[in-house]
Amino acid sequence: QVQLVESGGGLVQPGGSLRLSCAASGTIFSTDAMGWYRQAPEKQRELVASITSGGSTNYADSVKGRFTISRDGAKNTVYLQMKNLVPEDTAVYYCHRYSYALFKNFWGQGTQVTVSS
Repeated sequence: QVQLVESGGGLVQPGGSLRLSCAASGTIFSTDAMGWYRQAPEKQRELVASITSGGSTNYADSVKGRFTISRDGAKNTVYLQMKNLVPEDTAVYYCHRYSYALFKNFWGQGTQVTVSS
C-alpha cells in the first residue's frame, strides 16, 4: 500500500500564492507518476497537473502559466506551486500517485484551497 499525506492548503486572497506538498510512503517506486487533482463543490474531480518519473509535466489549460508541479525523488514528495490564484481555483486538492509496478492508483485525503477576499 501507499500512503499520501498532503499539506499546504488554506485560505488565500485572489492573486495570492500557495504551495501544496504531498509526501508518499509505503510501497513506492521511482517509476511512479504523480499528480494533483481538484474537486470543487458540485463538480467532477479534474486533473490539475501531473509529472512522470522522468520529469515530463502536463497541466490543465486553466492553470497553465500559474501552477508548477515538481517532485523530489529523495523525499518522495510532489509539490504544486500555485500563483495568481483566482476564486475559480477554490476546491479540495487531491494528491495522486500511479504505480506502474502495482497497476494501482493511490489518493491522498485531500486539502482544501479557498481563494476569497
